[in-house]
Amino acid sequence: MNKAFTRETDDEDDDDGVDTSPSLPQGARNYITPGGYARIRDELDQLLRVERPHVVEVVQWAASNGDRSENGDYLYGKKRLREIDRRIRFLTRRLDLAEVVDPAARGENRDQVFFGATVTLCDEQGEEQTYQIVGIDETDFARGRISWVSPLARALIRAREGDQVRFHSPAGWREVEVVEVVYRTIEP
Repeated sequence: MNKAFTRETDDEDDDDGVDTSPSLPQGARNYITPGGYARIRDELDQLLRVERPHVVEVVQWAASNGDRSENGDYLYGKKRLREIDRRIRFLTRRLDLAEVVDPAARGENRDQVFFGATVTLCDEQGEEQTYQIVGIDETDFARGRISWVSPLARALIRAREGDQVRFHSPAGWREVEVVEVVYRTIEP
């Protein structure tokens, strides 16, 4: 067998492994707010300008120490370098596919829910909750940011203030009322 098709070591990570990152529906655009785009761009810049050069330096130093088979700094550094490169490729693809939508620039239908809206809902128990509809790379439920492809956001799209919306949650079917729809700039 040609050596080009064999692995150097058995513990090498596979770059085409299972990607646990959120995925877009087939043929959908990767909508993202300006704040989310800036956050991803900053992370990519940090990896390219700071982390990767530092790890390369460590790997070069470790390689110069001789025997690489039992050199922890070398082995860990190579593994970390693969992780960084995988993340760089992922972020680059996300930025290339991103379609930046600024919610604050929304001109018409400001009482209707679309991407970027901050929506206040009232559930069956009378409790109010506020969610921002953002891109899949910006989702943070603890901060009230839900992906535009989530069941709740999909049910809310095109709803207006005062509308009753029914959606399927992990706990079963729920119904909520749209109390308020606001468009504003979403910070990273």
